[in-house]
Amino acid sequence: MTADSEVKSVLMIGFGAIGRHVARLLQPEISGGRLALTALVRDLDKHSAHRHLGAELIQVGSPDDPRWLELDADVVVECAGVPAAKSFGPSVIAAGTPLVLTSVGALADRPTRRALLAGPGELHVTNGAIGGLDVLEAAAQAHALDDVSIRTAKAPAGLIQPWMGTEEVRRLTELTPADGPLTIFTGSPAEAIVKFPANVNIAVALAWATRGLGVGATEDDELMETALHRSGVEIRADPRQTDSHHEITARGPAGDFAFSISSTPSPENPATSGLTALSVARSLRMCLDGLARR
Repeated sequence: MTADSEVKSVLMIGFGAIGRHVARLLQPEISGGRLALTALVRDLDKHSAHRHLGAELIQVGSPDDPRWLELDADVVVECAGVPAAKSFGPSVIAAGTPLVLTSVGALADRPTRRALLAGPGELHVTNGAIGGLDVLEAAAQAHALDDVSIRTAKAPAGLIQPWMGTEEVRRLTELTPADGPLTIFTGSPAEAIVKFPANVNIAVALAWATRGLGVGATEDDELMETALHRSGVEIRADPRQTDSHHEITARGPAGDFAFSISSTPSPENPATSGLTALSVARSLRMCLDGLARR
């Protein structure tokens, strides 16, 4: 076989709504014999109904599990959330394997970020549920952006957090369409990740895209740390909102930019944006194409 026709092995960490949606998107490669997909899960029994998606399912509990240590792949895709990205991601990079990172919020944790940037494996950061980042990245690398912010609106129930008091939970629960949207957070991605860890992957992705041009892991780390405190984040509870809605604005010498994104839900889970899986599949295909050309 030539390098372009070799079967590529992809190891997916997690097989929840995003992972299963990605598997569906990869069906042309899987059914065509160009890609072999293995997915790590915590409980095989919970995924017995998903075997038709073409992934070999393996039960692995932690990075210390012998089954994890024995696995090998051309590319690893993380689709299991920030805690899993922190646990498994650094060892993937240290082994020299490319990693497609879905839970971009992991980059807000500095020790994890440094480990993911240290190599020798290559880190591929997905855009997740937002778009237009290529334009902003280009402007940021030219030092032509001064202000960057994102406003996210979600249904109130999806924004209730364990740390909230009884009155705050009641206010969100009883919010009606007639009340209109309620701003429940303003700050930076670094602050948002603490209060709304499940809702700020996109804010961290925006910070990553607009960090500017770095030379090497150390500079990228420093630029990202600055971007995490510089970018603006506003989170709104909106009872009229069925899908997540994001508005990105940026301005500077390169111009004024505004992006509005409302993606349809994932077919695997209505609470998850379908655009996230589309972004992951695209990042994975670009990564595999790069490997085939080497």
